[in-house]
Amino acid sequence: MNNSEKFKSYLLSYQNKDIEAISNLFAPDIHLRDWKISVHGKTVAISETQKNFDNASSLEIEILNIMENDNSVSGELKIVVNQTEVLFVVDVVTFNNDGLISSLRAYLGRES
Repeated sequence: MNNSEKFKSYLLSYQNKDIEAISNLFAPDIHLRDWKISVHGKTVAISETQKNFDNASSLEIEILNIMENDNSVSGELKIVVNQTEVLFVVDVVTFNNDGLISSLRAYLGRES
């Protein structure tokens, strides 16, 4: 599976709020950062992800664009939370040598 496929798998697991699948994709030393938080370590990253799931009755993720290089993927996304809140986000995901997500940085944008 290439990095873009892993990224798509992560997004599908996120949209489905599948915390177990996401946990299997995260490296032990993951760094998770967005416009609200910055945490290090798998346990804390999974906890923060679960909080997002608990606060959203529904999630829809549309991939607008993907860029890939040797060990990372950037994706421009449209995320709809609770069928009303629309977020335009760029995720930058880095993979370690084992193919696990070692960092995930999310940047909030706006519709063009």
